[in-house]
Amino acid sequence: MYIENISLRNYRNYTELNLAFENKVNVILGENAQGKTNVMESIFVLAMAKSHRTSNDKELIRWDEEYAKIEGRVRKRNTSIPLELTISKKGKKAKCNHIEQRKLSQYVGNMNVVMFAPEDLNLVKGSPIVRRRFIDMEIGQVSPVYLHDMSQYHKILQQRNHYLKLLQTRKQTDTTMLDVLTDQFIQYAAKIVERRYEFLSKLQQWAEPIHSGISRNLEVLKIQYKPSLDVSESMDLTKMIEVYTEKFDKIKTREIERGVTLVGPHRDDLVFFVNDRDVQTYGSQGQQRTTALSLKLAEIELIHEEIGEYPILLLDDVLSELDDFRQSHLLNTIQGKVQTFVTTPSVDGIDHQTLREASTFYVSQGSIKKVK
Repeated sequence: MYIENISLRNYRNYTELNLAFENKVNVILGENAQGKTNVMESIFVLAMAKSHRTSNDKELIRWDEEYAKIEGRVRKRNTSIPLELTISKKGKKAKCNHIEQRKLSQYVGNMNVVMFAPEDLNLVKGSPIVRRRFIDMEIGQVSPVYLHDMSQYHKILQQRNHYLKLLQTRKQTDTTMLDVLTDQFIQYAAKIVERRYEFLSKLQQWAEPIHSGISRNLEVLKIQYKPSLDVSESMDLTKMIEVYTEKFDKIKTREIERGVTLVGPHRDDLVFFVNDRDVQTYGSQGQQRTTALSLKLAEIELIHEEIGEYPILLLDDVLSELDDFRQSHLLNTIQGKVQTFVTTPSVDGIDHQTLREASTFYVSQGSIKKVK
């Protein structure tokens, strides 16, 4: 899979931009604050219908404009599929093959991307929300059902929290509605957790040998799901629902007192162990970076396993954050296999065949020209 071209209109600092890409490494060079990351972000947004940098879609629209539009063509096996995403103050419209998609969950997955940016180094040491976002985005790319379930889950969570607040402040006293919402909540929560366990099991299978290779066979990586209540991978859906139901019965009074949902997938976390030690707490910065890199490279292989094609890899200003050995390992892994976009102020000091053979673009003040 690779993206053949992209067109931007009123996107961030670009009034209009049209670029064609080759199915290899594409390096985007330029000083900071010139628009390199905006190009990278636009590819991500075209694939995922949301940004990795902001949750406020209005920031993607050029100053004083009404809308932003991203168009591109993705080549999958023997077909070329046009994709289009329009972002306005009213919301988003997505088209695949010129047909408007009723739901964004139906649109996401037409183009698969793996993004690795400096903030992804926080995957290990950052807050649980970063790790939950990582799981949800990756599963969502290969499973429209999961995206739908997550969307429903968050709607019910919002309604449930609102009703708990009403009960807490005595604006409501009848708990029947709470019980109905709890039953709906549990159904989606159990399905989400079951799918997360399944995904992490596959990720473990890919990440462990990759991590071993980067660490020169000195380290063993283990990924562990950390649920907010006592469920496990060995349970089937019926058993998980039973455990959730028992838990919510026990904490009902406490939730009303607090006015908030206390357990569920929105409070779960991941823990990474290297040689049986928690990397977040006890790992060196090098071990944390190796873990993050291993997870990203494992994602590439996992998506390939799920859909039969390699995703597009986006490396946003991340090469300079890695030492020579990790840089080489990353570039060796992708060489000739994955269409890759690299943003960097300079490739000086990075001596690798992959970059020597790359297409190169130069960005300056919102304009881009191909230099190689």
